Amino acid sequence: MRIFLSTGEASGELLAADLLGAMRARGAILDAEGIGDTRLENAGVRLWHRTRGWASMGPLDALRKIPGLLAIMWATTLRLVRRPPDLVVLVDFGAFNVRLAKSLRHFGSRVPILYYFPPAAWLDNGRRAREVAAAAEALTAFTHQRDLYRSLGLPIAYVGHPLGDSIAARAPRERAPADGGVVALLPGSRRGEIDRHTPRLLDALAEMRLARPKIRAQLVAVDDDAQRAFEHLLALRSPQPVTIVRDARAALAGADVAAIASGTAVLEAALLQTPAVALYVLSEAQAKIARRVYKGTYITLPNLVTNEPIVPELLQEQATPDALASALLALLDDPGPQLSAFARVRAALGSPDALDRCAAFALDVAGR
Repeated sequence: MRIFLSTGEASGELLAADLLGAMRARGAILDAEGIGDTRLENAGVRLWHRTRGWASMGPLDALRKIPGLLAIMWATTLRLVRRPPDLVVLVDFGAFNVRLAKSLRHFGSRVPILYYFPPAAWLDNGRRAREVAAAAEALTAFTHQRDLYRSLGLPIAYVGHPLGDSIAARAPRERAPADGGVVALLPGSRRGEIDRHTPRLLDALAEMRLARPKIRAQLVAVDDDAQRAFEHLLALRSPQPVTIVRDARAALAGADVAAIASGTAVLEAALLQTPAVALYVLSEAQAKIARRVYKGTYITLPNLVTNEPIVPELLQEQATPDALASALLALLDDPGPQLSAFARVRAALGSPDALDRCAAFALDVAGR
């Protein structure tokens, strides 16, 4: 089966790679091509375009990237129309993938399209939902998005969140020694996230060392560009016990506590049973737009799926090094309440075999 996958950022790549693995586990022999980066390449996907640098922090940043992404979108559309695969899988990243789906239909393509994780899950609106449903088969991981589509009379499938199936809780971990511990620092994959979050996290680590002088940190770089940025920042500072690593999940699994840019990685930490604090900082212009657009109580996935403040959220001016250090030290001292609450996060994600059911749905769409 020829399959084409389109992702736009690291979290989407992870989901796409897991889906490919689950489809192969069901016996599908896949010839996979797509748009992504190293994670998809490692999953056996031949890349048409690399997405490094595609992700944006807010609408202002996105505007600068539109012309280049539109050119790639049109070239991808024409290539898929000329030689259609058996299945197109789009993962999130609505600014690109919704246009790609609509363009394929505009040119008369009848290729089966699966929209895996339809975009704007927490900012859903009827217009976007209708666009997705008109061009693709939608498969969501979130009950509130399922309910919105169905309230509009639109078809959408829901089988639970696949990460609940693919990430098992780690073995219970002994409490970190009173003077030490390991903290995972995940500032994010976008350039703006790296620039705004990393100095705060390193400053927080310095403050944590006053209370726990033997504490160590693993700083997660998603690619070569992030690693170079981290090496430059560390070179400008007094020596700190920081190791730069590439495997986010391994870093989370080996940490006593984690500070994470709000995104899928926070959900991974919850499923692994790694105590975590979330942060996110936009520019003031972006933050003003975000406050107008989003009126929800939470932004972090474990809190959103349970509708309770399980993971501390330090946003904008709240994300100070002192506040980050205090929240992380509190979790090092007493992780128990948050770890107990993480069980509710796993339960809220739905069926424990969700990934396999996603794979079955994808193969069914390909066969229609």
